[in-house]
Amino acid sequence: MDHVDKVLEQWRRARPDLDVGPMGLIGRVGRLYLAYLKPMEQTFARFGLNAAKFDVLATLRRAGTPHELSVGDLLKSTMVSSGTMTNRLDRLAADGLIARRPHPDDSRSFLIALTPDGLALIDRAVEAHVQTQAELVAGLSAEDQAQLTTLLSRALKAAGSN
Repeated sequence: MDHVDKVLEQWRRARPDLDVGPMGLIGRVGRLYLAYLKPMEQTFARFGLNAAKFDVLATLRRAGTPHELSVGDLLKSTMVSSGTMTNRLDRLAADGLIARRPHPDDSRSFLIALTPDGLALIDRAVEAHVQTQAELVAGLSAEDQAQLTTLLSRALKAAGSN
């Protein structure tokens, strides 16, 4: 019996008329996220990053050569507000990890590109991040991981998220 089971049992005693099964599922997903978050943040910190900076650098890295995107494309990929993105980009530029250049097709906007230092950093950081994630799920068999991935994907779709 885990913590969530205890909470559910309390609710079942206090309100037997309620179906608290979904509460257990969502509670476990939330607790799992929190359990995974701290080790991943520690990995990012080893490279002088946080999750927000990592997200932008990783998005640019996986965009492929020349590792650049418009601000609009970055916004779509990271799902943050334009003000939040500007703040992230300012910090990464100050760190010398990204560079802005005028967009050749739209003089009102910029392209954001990884600098050589940014590319080298994200390559090291993502290797460590993947290792951290592998360690976090090592207690699950490959089959368990595949089943959980499928179920969580279905749950995201059912919740209206992609």
